[in-house]
Amino acid sequence: MFSIRIVRRLLPAAALMLVLVLAACGPKSSGSIVEGKVNVITTFYPIYEFASEIGGEDANVINLLPVGVEPHDWTPRSQDIINTSKAQLFLYNGAGLEGWVPNFLKSLDSDSKAQAVEVSHGVNLITSDEEDGHDHGHEGEGEEAGHGDSLHTDPHTWVSPKSALVMAKNIKDSLQSVDPEHTAGYEERYQKLADRLTALDHKFTEELGKLPNKEIVVSHQAFAYLARDYGLSQHAIMGLSPDAEPRGQDLVKLAALVKEEGIRYIFFEELVSDKLAKTLASETGVSTMVLNPVEGLTEAQQKNGDNYFTLMEKNLQNLILALQ
Repeated sequence: MFSIRIVRRLLPAAALMLVLVLAACGPKSSGSIVEGKVNVITTFYPIYEFASEIGGEDANVINLLPVGVEPHDWTPRSQDIINTSKAQLFLYNGAGLEGWVPNFLKSLDSDSKAQAVEVSHGVNLITSDEEDGHDHGHEGEGEEAGHGDSLHTDPHTWVSPKSALVMAKNIKDSLQSVDPEHTAGYEERYQKLADRLTALDHKFTEELGKLPNKEIVVSHQAFAYLARDYGLSQHAIMGLSPDAEPRGQDLVKLAALVKEEGIRYIFFEELVSDKLAKTLASETGVSTMVLNPVEGLTEAQQKNGDNYFTLMEKNLQNLILALQ
């Protein structure tokens, strides 16, 4: 069976249903539509968590992406179209993370009232040159950036608590817009979440500001917003998509950087193969450690009760250890 990715590239929008039929045997998303509540469909874990916290008992939040699945290369199923058609809100990250969204929205029932909201809107987006690995600030206010051949918008906005605050406000505003009756509840729960994100932001600023080293080597280029907001420099083995293969010369350059800068840890993440990180670490005689882009929970993390805050706290502790 050929891959969904290839099908998606080859087929026009009208043929999306074939892709969905091929994908229908994949793992299931969480939950089903509940009558009498605001039904909110989210595309992946951080949006699901924030929407669930702000929505509280007034919202029924369904996350499309199953536990343990990496979002960059996931495709929705026909049931996801049915659920979203019946929902009041469809919350997606945008900034290029979910390439399937335009066709998905065209496939909703013609009488669907679902409002689609790009929750990264208003974040100062970063474009990345995958050829040189450099990141560039983009005053895009949530617009698509980087239409050139080599510049790509970096979608990993939520990995910085500063950007997560913008996203949480967009989620709150969208809930209040479709359900004005419960405005006060959404506001109150949003304030609690915003207070926690602000405290996390202050902790990152304070703790990382004290450290002598600022260079991090990561397996997947997912930490540009974190690096920009807290004064770090990210060097990635792979590009914005975690399956982008690095070139031999890039690995040689990274190995030289690790030795020159006295870097002691190469970071990898749980939802993507750690093979290249381990190869680079063994070549340079250093250790590996997790830096989590919080794109989703593993089954073990879900059972353990982990969430955005516990994973980001762990990231901070690992950064402190690596950068001392």
